[in-house]
Amino acid sequence: MLKKTLLLLSIPISFVYLKAQDISVLTNTVDVYSANPINGTAKYNSMAGSVGALGGDISSANVNPAGIGVFITNDLNLTLGVNSNKNATTLAGNSLNYKTNNTDISNSGGVLTINLGDTASKWKFVNVGVNYSTRSLDNYSESPANGNIKIVDNLSTPGTPINYTFRGHAYDRYGDQSKLNFAVGANYDNRIYLGAGLNFHNSFLTQNDTAGFYSDYDNTSLAYSKQYTGFEEHSDGFSANVGVIAKLSNQFRVGAALESPTWWSIDRVYNQYYYNSNQADVFGEDRNLVTPMKATLSAAFVPSKNFALNVDFIQGITKPKYKEYGDAERELNDFFSDSYKNSSEVRVGAEYRISAFRLRGGYAYQGNNFDNLSLLSYNDNGSTSNQSYSNLLVGKRNTIGAGLGYDFQAFYIDASYQSITSEYSSPFLQGNIDYNSGYFNGGFDVNSEAYAVSKVKNTRNNFFVTVGWKF
Repeated sequence: MLKKTLLLLSIPISFVYLKAQDISVLTNTVDVYSANPINGTAKYNSMAGSVGALGGDISSANVNPAGIGVFITNDLNLTLGVNSNKNATTLAGNSLNYKTNNTDISNSGGVLTINLGDTASKWKFVNVGVNYSTRSLDNYSESPANGNIKIVDNLSTPGTPINYTFRGHAYDRYGDQSKLNFAVGANYDNRIYLGAGLNFHNSFLTQNDTAGFYSDYDNTSLAYSKQYTGFEEHSDGFSANVGVIAKLSNQFRVGAALESPTWWSIDRVYNQYYYNSNQADVFGEDRNLVTPMKATLSAAFVPSKNFALNVDFIQGITKPKYKEYGDAERELNDFFSDSYKNSSEVRVGAEYRISAFRLRGGYAYQGNNFDNLSLLSYNDNGSTSNQSYSNLLVGKRNTIGAGLGYDFQAFYIDASYQSITSEYSSPFLQGNIDYNSGYFNGGFDVNSEAYAVSKVKNTRNNFFVTVGWKF
């Protein structure tokens, strides 16, 4: 595979120094490879993933693998997910909406319990859990046109400047991500639960960055592709986690877990365009990424067999880091070192039992991953100025979950609804002729020193149904 390293500008660390790097690379590093997606069984999703000190659910291995040690029966389950992803994108007072829908088997898993109760040991159970989950990476965000944004090209046709009027922009990502988890949990004297897990990740995505321009040179309105896009990435990753749950009393439990970084190996293929040429070359490169290590602290209150309340606190410890093959990866690392912050996430979940019925609910909040960043940006009237953004690329995430279930003793069925919302600022359009990083079509390129920045409200409405068998 051909190794090609992109050259970036070496100036003091800031957002604008990434002259040749597509913005979606930064977004995907955080949103795809480093994310903490809440995805699992219907029970897990209804409680917003807050099960760290409770366990007893196959998806608890994502938060604390000691939760596998809580099982006292074998368990098999299958989850159907119906996912809706909507982006409302606003620029210069105009908005565009786009929704994607996906239905799939989003989670499947099982736990094998080994009962040690017949022995004289205080070890009661040793359990083995296997879980496989998937999520769609499809995400389309289209920004409206703003006729006040005009970009002048004085170089392509000397003496006859070309005026490009902005006609809209789209980030389009589609693909899938999966996670295969193997976990072992142990029960010591029904008071201490220990666990360890191995996680195997796989991801495939295709990313496009496209802008529309009207050219007064030939009176055309065409779509132009950002340099080095579209690109495809096929990735494999590995991580491990360990955890413990302790019963302080029959009513109070605490838990702690540590998840290693995920070591990603990324095979990337992308397009490179040239001025005054209708053709594009396809190049490939390998990238290796290490995403943040995470720690989780949990506490649960179980006053009776009919009610349980759990709180999880998840904290990133390290920062994303690429293996450095050249200036591109080095300056990506400088950017994350300077501007990335380890976000915190708080999850609260509860379950109430009425005979065989189960009522569940949960809420989760995750903070932003970037400090305030300053950009040279277009104003609505087409002028430019330096502006500061507190929620660039990815925003704070709020998750609300609700669900119910029914236990038929040997069989059970759970259903849940999940609403996930976030708002963020989406930059695009910037390109630099010195670094061959503009937008290309038919041998013409459009380069803008300033960014256009739209506001995006992302809303995900998800439904899950889990059927399971206990034996």
